[in-house]
Amino acid sequence: MEAFAKNVARLRRALGLTQEELAERLSVSPQAVSKWENNQSLPDLSLIAALAGQLGVSVDGLLGHVPSPRRSTAYEGRYGGEDYYWGSAPNELCYDVLRLRPPVRPLRLLDLGCGEGKDAVFFARCGYSVTAFDLSERGLDKARRRALAAGVEVDFFQADLLDVQPEGVFDVIFASGTLHYLGPERRREMMEHYQDHTAPGGLHALNVFVSKPFLPAAPDEESPATLWRSGELAELYADWRFQRMEEVIFDCDSSGVPHQHCMDILVAEKWV
Repeated sequence: MEAFAKNVARLRRALGLTQEELAERLSVSPQAVSKWENNQSLPDLSLIAALAGQLGVSVDGLLGHVPSPRRSTAYEGRYGGEDYYWGSAPNELCYDVLRLRPPVRPLRLLDLGCGEGKDAVFFARCGYSVTAFDLSERGLDKARRRALAAGVEVDFFQADLLDVQPEGVFDVIFASGTLHYLGPERRREMMEHYQDHTAPGGLHALNVFVSKPFLPAAPDEESPATLWRSGELAELYADWRFQRMEEVIFDCDSSGVPHQHCMDILVAEKWV
């Protein structure tokens, strides 16, 4: 289990833990941890889940199993490095949520396509009860480690945006840089479903990439993605109360090649 040994060592170092500290958390000897990391032995089966939890990763991820979801994502490779691909600063849209729906009581928040979890963990640190999903298992592994390091709990799970039909009711639904994976034929259906599962007076904070004829395609644009039309997002929220609706063009170098995006930003309240 060479992959397991490498994963234990890599994840432990990423969390800033010594072998002794990890051993103490698991009530085993430091020598046992050393043997795991040097591929000399495996932990008892009863310890695997606890070890995965301490390292902020799924059991499959710890064992080196790569899931085969129905649809792959280019970000699986981009999230493979030690550093966080999107950095650590929360999206500015998060502050609209804080301003308009401060967590003075427990508020349920759903993050659609959370990536490496920077926004989901930010919300959890602020006091929201956060559920978040993404297609990338590597992104989720890093998100779990981020939550563990921050000392917060987030209900992370792996899922495709095209398949998720949330149950229950949320006070806030948040999506940044993910809704272009919804094809035009699915957008109304999916957004109406999210609206139906939003509490009265609830908030949606969303942004979408918009197609403009004067902007060339981004160098890292993925083939399954479909850009939105200007104003298309607002049309789907015609009965909601707008707190923010704007269109911006911004510079980006996420691929290492400078380019520009156009984005529509919407923050809207469900009318009571």
